[in-house]
Amino acid sequence: MNPVLEEIEALYAMHGDNVYGEGVTMAQHALQSAALAEGEGADDRLVIAALLHDIGHFLQQRDDSYGYHKHDHSGGDWLARHFGPEVSEPARLHVAAKRYLCAVEPYYLARLSPASVYTLSKQGGPMSPAEMAAFAAQPFAEAAVRLRRWDDGGKEPGLTVPDFARYRSRLGRLLEEGRGAV
Repeated sequence: MNPVLEEIEALYAMHGDNVYGEGVTMAQHALQSAALAEGEGADDRLVIAALLHDIGHFLQQRDDSYGYHKHDHSGGDWLARHFGPEVSEPARLHVAAKRYLCAVEPYYLARLSPASVYTLSKQGGPMSPAEMAAFAAQPFAEAAVRLRRWDDGGKEPGLTVPDFARYRSRLGRLLEEGRGAV
């Protein structure tokens, strides 16, 4: 097995049962997000980005009970060492996408979970007009917005979705294609 895939599985085994204010474990959230992406016909890279978008929570010490507030950066950096930008950049931008959506969609903020509202306050709040324009101009902004919506939807206690094994072959293939090939 690819050593990066082994590392991903070890990180989820070690931290996947953690909770961060959403009523589901980190592993349940990741699997629900990936299932939503797959259900909407996202390509394999974006499905894997949805699966791994919060991996940064596992790489740094928690700031508080809601996790590590800069997990998008630590996770995006980690993913970029092992995958191409189609995986790393939507994950890196998923917090910015939340800030963007809060600024451009009048009812988006009201639909956020209490935990997401709290972390938004730690992540800079809704974007300014200049930040919105800069975000929208980025190559993976649209993918990040899609991922963000799956992130928001992937917080349903008791929802049954496929387990991690469903994604192993895709992860392995993308690691071989990306920087994680050994």
